[in-house]
Amino acid sequence: MGHGIASMLLVALGGALGGISRYAVSNFMAQLLGKAFPWGTLIVNASGAFLAGGLLGYYGMPGAQPLWLFTIVGLLGGYTTVSSFSLQTIELWQGGQAMRAALNIAATLVLGLAMVILGWLLTKELQ
Repeated sequence: MGHGIASMLLVALGGALGGISRYAVSNFMAQLLGKAFPWGTLIVNASGAFLAGGLLGYYGMPGAQPLWLFTIVGLLGGYTTVSSFSLQTIELWQGGQAMRAALNIAATLVLGLAMVILGWLLTKELQ
């Protein structure tokens, strides 16, 4: 099996596990906090950003190394989601909930960036 095929399999396996994890966390959060606001997607994206920042702080930017392909490209790529965020924001907007739509946009952006930085700083401090 060539290096390209092995890399694709790592990404595919990580993506499958990430997608399953996103589904489970999103559903759990919807049951816990309700569906009036897309808490599940916000938490998934924030926790994925935190993990990405932590891996960045620990490993740096290793590019196409197997661990990076599996975790960042595959697992966290399948776990976090811009498409769900976008669809849920439009759904809020079309449902006449412009403030909740704006809050979702702002919270996702600010929390995502903050979590990447926090994850990176924590791993740098622990090294």
